[in-house]
Amino acid sequence: MGENKKNTRDKVIAYATKCFNQEGFGAITIQELANRLEMSRGNLTYYFKTKDNLLEAIVNEMWARLDEELNKRRTLPSFENLHNTAKVYYRIQKEYSFIFLDQHVLRHELVKEKFREQTKKSIHDNKAALAFAIKLGNLKPEPVPGMYNNIAFITWMMPFYWLNQQIIRGEKTEEDAEKMIWSILLPHFTEKGVSSFIKFFGKEYYESLGESFSVDLDSLISF
Repeated sequence: MGENKKNTRDKVIAYATKCFNQEGFGAITIQELANRLEMSRGNLTYYFKTKDNLLEAIVNEMWARLDEELNKRRTLPSFENLHNTAKVYYRIQKEYSFIFLDQHVLRHELVKEKFREQTKKSIHDNKAALAFAIKLGNLKPEPVPGMYNNIAFITWMMPFYWLNQQIIRGEKTEEDAEKMIWSILLPHFTEKGVSSFIKFFGKEYYESLGESFSVDLDSLISF
């Protein structure tokens, strides 16, 4: 593909992603997209015959970027890598938000199988991080059968659906999902684990996981 054609193709992908993020994948037709790009429909369909072809190109771009970012991590399944991975997912979800927010897109044949594979891998990696932490003495042995498998699942699920809850609740803070995960994990840390956590994240971060819980029952229940 010539340089000019590649530039035009990349321009279409970038602009379409922006439009889909703002308005939704189903809200814009190929013709409307061509109009906004000041292209003829025929010129646009030269690059992408259908909107599904365009979606496939966007999804492939997203997976390529995600794989590139994740491959930069150290292979060691550490909590530091969980932290770095969470940051990668936040960034990718922001840049391709329509894919994560639209259930029709998530169920699309071009998307769902890849997401299922990635989900299995993410949960597996989370289990490996927990197992590694136990081996290092940073995490206590599993107190109740099934608990750490559940935590590995929650650690995947919470960041994945974070954008959805932001829309429902109107919240914009992106770091809270990770802090919530740590608040679930920290009670299971050993003293060594807590010390390592504070050394990596800092005392201020450790003491700012969320708003302190009120034990004043009268303020929570009214009759």
